[in-house]
Amino acid sequence: MQPSDLPVPAPAAPRRRWALGALAATALGAGIAASWWRHRPAQDAAPAGLWARQWISPQGQNFDMQSFQGRPLLVNFWATWCPPCIEELPLIEAFYQQNKGNGWQVLGLAVDKPERVLTFLNTSPLSFAIGMAGIEGTELSRELGNLTGSLPFTVVFSSDGQIAQRKLGRIVQQDLDQWRGLR
Repeated sequence: MQPSDLPVPAPAAPRRRWALGALAATALGAGIAASWWRHRPAQDAAPAGLWARQWISPQGQNFDMQSFQGRPLLVNFWATWCPPCIEELPLIEAFYQQNKGNGWQVLGLAVDKPERVLTFLNTSPLSFAIGMAGIEGTELSRELGNLTGSLPFTVVFSSDGQIAQRKLGRIVQQDLDQWRGLR
């Protein structure tokens, strides 16, 4: 038998290319899945106990989250010391005024001190419900998907109590226009 008669192994390059191609396809699939997960519609259940919570208004009146069930609800976490929060409040107020007749509700949860919120509301009144959330509000916002605890943070609930949308950062008119169609 001559050396030229021995079987010649397949070149490593095509196998390596195939392996790299398979690895690239797997990475691409994982990237697409991760992107979908981050940007998917947020049809999640509300955290356990959300609808059993109670809040105190800046004026000292108690109200229950349960009173907001059954209709679409926009919940906005804000503070007087947060410039983007203050910038978006007039948009949220206008949204509430335009849509309350269609069943929409708005709840502003202030992660702040009652005296600061009262001072703010005396100069810039809001007609939607305001609850004093304090540090508990930061934890609730995390339970609702705000992993950093940053403000402003908004969650939209459909009328069946499911989380329909989330937004970290200042709301713009396009957000409100998009959410208006949710039920």
